[in-house]
Amino acid sequence: MLFDNTKRAFHLKTDYDLKKALIIFKLISSKRLVSIGSRLVYFLYKINMSINFLFKDTVFKQFCAGTNKQETLEIVDQLSKSKIYSYVHYASENIKTDEDLDLSLKKILSSFAFSKLNKNISFVVFKPTSLGFSDIYQKHSLNKSLNSTEKKSLNKIKFRFEACCKKAKDLKVKLLIDAEESWIQDSIDNLTESLMEKYNKKNVIVYTTIQMYRKDRYDYLINLHKKALIKKFKIGVKLVRGAYIEKEFNRSRLLGYENPIYSTKKETDKSFNKAVNFILNRLEVFSLFQATHNEKSIYNVIKFMSKHNISKKREIYFSQLYGMGDNITFNLSHLNYKVVKYLPYGPIKDVIPYLIRRAEENTSVSGQTSREMQLIKKEIKRRKLN
Repeated sequence: MLFDNTKRAFHLKTDYDLKKALIIFKLISSKRLVSIGSRLVYFLYKINMSINFLFKDTVFKQFCAGTNKQETLEIVDQLSKSKIYSYVHYASENIKTDEDLDLSLKKILSSFAFSKLNKNISFVVFKPTSLGFSDIYQKHSLNKSLNSTEKKSLNKIKFRFEACCKKAKDLKVKLLIDAEESWIQDSIDNLTESLMEKYNKKNVIVYTTIQMYRKDRYDYLINLHKKALIKKFKIGVKLVRGAYIEKEFNRSRLLGYENPIYSTKKETDKSFNKAVNFILNRLEVFSLFQATHNEKSIYNVIKFMSKHNISKKREIYFSQLYGMGDNITFNLSHLNYKVVKYLPYGPIKDVIPYLIRRAEENTSVSGQTSREMQLIKKEIKRRKLN
């Protein structure tokens, strides 16, 4: 019942918005349709055919806050009226050259400027592959020796990470460093841990992201806690279930190694909830940022906080994607929990890879799109009756 108030959840949406959202979720609930559509869009994208008209008033408007700062700030202002924080992300995933990486860094650093314009933007996020190439991360993860060119590339990655952390510290904004595929994650973990050790001495500025669908991540969390106690730094953790189910499965099958992720949602849920419990019992070291649409997991945290008299002012954040999970976001904020909405933005052409990934991820998450459709239908029905 806690998350069932659709009047509150969709109060910013018009009837037209709801009907359009229902169609979009119906379309992306079909794995076959998403697969065919993704290939077609990628083909048109690569031959530079304009496909903005397909996306602008449909998928883009549903899952992205805007094409630029001004449009995004309008969404931030709307959310802030409901006591909801925002974190912004320049969502371009079209990285091919060193120049693209440098431009991506500039865009990420400019995202920090949002915080000057609106105090409700308290986080900035970046994907490590927007600041470095996967092959460098992979080689670094395997502890392979790098040639002189590769060493320069790795040093540039370190410089870009450091620039983001320094900007976060200077502007008193928190920085979320996303997780990537398992075969490049060790490198990202090493870089992020060194930055947490440097910047998280007194309070948490830098957050690592841990994908709990991986079988080894609970042990990683325990070891990270041990390191923090020894080296005397605090840990920011963005906890997620995981985003690369099919890629992990396909690569492990192709190369003949054990799939690093759990084979069932039940196992992943158990792993996620176990990690949450570990963190909640050690809040003197941890700041928790839960990026999840799983209502049961969120309810368990609320129950834990109530049972142990943990203040809602503590650094325990609940986050959902823009365009999804509004029943969680708005109902939690109504109860004065710290809620943060993820707001990707950027020119439509640049964010198309992100939008395709979002559609593909939705088809992989059992029950998520059907839950969204159920809630939208409920609100449409409620409005008709009233």
